[in-house]
Amino acid sequence: MQIKREELLLYAVTDRTWLGNETLYSQVEKAIKGGVTFVQLREKHLDKGHFLQEAIEVQELCKEYSVPFVINDNVEIALEMKADGVHVGQSDMEAGAVREKIGPDKILGVSAETVEQAILAEKNGADYLGVGAVFPTGSKDDAENVNHETLKAICTAVKIPVIAIGGISRENVQELKGSGIVGIAVISAIFAKPDIEEAARELKEKTKEVIHD
Repeated sequence: MQIKREELLLYAVTDRTWLGNETLYSQVEKAIKGGVTFVQLREKHLDKGHFLQEAIEVQELCKEYSVPFVINDNVEIALEMKADGVHVGQSDMEAGAVREKIGPDKILGVSAETVEQAILAEKNGADYLGVGAVFPTGSKDDAENVNHETLKAICTAVKIPVIAIGGISRENVQELKGSGIVGIAVISAIFAKPDIEEAARELKEKTKEVIHD
C-alpha cells in the first residue's frame, strides 16, 4: 500500500486515558471529522481479545472515511485483522523482520531518534519515520528528546517522509517550521481536549502552515 505524504499531515495516536464516558470509536470519529489524516491504534494494556475487537471496529471506521489505519507494535494482530500496516519502535521487532512478516504491500512506520536509526529503518523497508520526542512529553516515560537540528538532519538524510512526534501542541507546532517534516503525530493535543473535533481542526490548520512554508 503506497502511502501519500499528505496522508501523514495530522497523525493521531489513540490513548484510553481521556475516554471518560466515551468510547474510543467515538473519539476517533470526532478526530477524523476534525481532519485527522492517519490513525494509529496504540494499546498497551488490553488483552488480545479486546484489542482485536477494538482494532476491527476502529479499522472499519477508518475505512469509511478513507483514512489509513495502523497498529502500534503488535504485528500479529495487524496481520490477523488485515490492518493497513504497523508502526514499530526501536525496542520492538527490527524493521527488516517486520517487513518480511507483513509483506511488501502493508504500511511500515518506524520510530527513530538518530540519523543512523533513520537510515537503517529506510534501508530495511520503512515507509515513513516517526521522529521524537521533539518536545518534552508525558505520554511516553522513556521518550528521549530529539533536538530540532537532529530532526532536520534526519529529514535530509532519508527519502521517505518524516513526521515529528512527542509533546507537540497547537502552541508549539510553529517551532517545527523549516525542519522538512511532512506532518505531526499527536495524542493529548487532540484526545485530551474537551472538543476533539475542534482541536483536530485547529491543529491541522496550524500544521499546514508549518509544512507549506
